[in-house]
Amino acid sequence: MAESNYDKEEVFSKRVRAGKRTYFFDVKTTKGNDYYITITESKKRFEDGNYVKHKIFLYKEDFNKFMEAFTETVNYVKSDLMPEYDFDEYTRPQED
Repeated sequence: MAESNYDKEEVFSKRVRAGKRTYFFDVKTTKGNDYYITITESKKRFEDGNYVKHKIFLYKEDFNKFMEAFTETVNYVKSDLMPEYDFDEYTRPQED
């Protein structure tokens, strides 16, 4: 049976709790001993208590483009759309 990317070895993981959501940033290996990142949003459904997960796979050739676009987007919101908002309001140490 062929192995899917979902079954690859996890070599690093960072969990970020953000209100009703949890984000997971995981580094995994490919068959060819290369690395990729999965970003998972997990949110508990109120109706049935099950978790809904959305996952993005990010490959090394896209790291720089992704980071550039993400940073540009966040900076635009902070400086152009919400310059008066205190984005540090919810900053506190995250427990693992």
